[in-house]
Amino acid sequence: MKLSAWILFCLLCRALTAAQDLNWNFQPAGQTSGDQEPGQPEVQEPADVTQEKQSFTEPLSWRYPAPPAEEEPRYPPDFELKAPAAPDSVSAVCGESSVRVVAKKDLLGIGKPVHTADVTLGGCPATGEDAETQVLVFESELHGCGSQLLMNEDSFIYSFTLMYTPSPLGDSQIVRTRDVTVNIQCHYQRKHDVSSKRLTPTWNPFSLRQVSEESLYFSLTLMTDDWQFVRPAAEYLLGDMMKFEVSVKQFHHIPLRVTVDSCVATVVPNIDTVPRYVFLGNKGCLFDSQLTGSSSQFLPRSQDDKLRFEVEAFRFQQDNSGSIYITCSIKATAASAATDTTNKACSFSDGWQEVSGSHQTCNCCDTDCGMGNQSLRTETGAQWEEENAVGPITVKERPL
Repeated sequence: MKLSAWILFCLLCRALTAAQDLNWNFQPAGQTSGDQEPGQPEVQEPADVTQEKQSFTEPLSWRYPAPPAEEEPRYPPDFELKAPAAPDSVSAVCGESSVRVVAKKDLLGIGKPVHTADVTLGGCPATGEDAETQVLVFESELHGCGSQLLMNEDSFIYSFTLMYTPSPLGDSQIVRTRDVTVNIQCHYQRKHDVSSKRLTPTWNPFSLRQVSEESLYFSLTLMTDDWQFVRPAAEYLLGDMMKFEVSVKQFHHIPLRVTVDSCVATVVPNIDTVPRYVFLGNKGCLFDSQLTGSSSQFLPRSQDDKLRFEVEAFRFQQDNSGSIYITCSIKATAASAATDTTNKACSFSDGWQEVSGSHQTCNCCDTDCGMGNQSLRTETGAQWEEENAVGPITVKERPL
């Protein structure tokens, strides 16, 4: 047993010695024995490669292809742009106190009807629509639907605006038509008289008969501070006094006395708009001094056919323009007629006072002065009325 173990041990030692001798004699290719580390395989270096930059001795002959020759445009002979014809699509009828406007649904004359909701008369929608004739109907009072009252020497002019604002197509944000505005005007003769009853008796003097046959000329004018001239510029600062002179031209008339029934301030020349401020009303009561504590007042008369009053300049709170229009209802009566509750000029200063001294006629200023006693009107009590306006008046803030 011991002999077998000894033989096995000797064989194992010989095998280890042979393996060590084999590992020491191994050397990789391309490596000398001097720089080769023991146990490392021999590494073969690659052969040297020479690179050279390619060059061209002759220029390239290729070129970009030339663009095709441009052809001259061809136009049709005798071509002319057609001037668009104005579509005859809006008509209006002016009545005594209202206006009726008819607009075709093909408002632009392009064969495409507009949406009813896109067309308004000064912001008012159509009052009717005729499906058979394809028209929209608008009806309004003369003072309604954003109308503007303009005046010249001969006429009252009520101006309306028919507006078309296209809505976007479907759910998109595009339109294929443009905004359209059509100006509509109703003209009314300005010079006429209004009398409470026919003048009697028939044997009255010629001058009295003439007063019912001839028009009167009323005026509302801004005056300079000394009342000598018409004010050349309608501009004021807050705190200034705006001086107004009302007059009536008489010609062949009997002597007349002029009064002011009411005055309204607005930001546009239309008394039926807001904001508005009635600073004089109730048949000749100047409220402004009572309402605001201002110095507004009527001035003593110098002659019956003229009346002067002054109002402290003001602005509307929510309006940044500072522009105002003053519209007054002016009335003339025979100068021989007595001053009464409907023909007066009352100012407030520690109570109501009338410019002619008939202070008792101002007692109704805090209530209702009514229409007066019509049964007492005689030929000398006839009256004539007219509305007059001045503006725009610019009121600026006073610099600090």
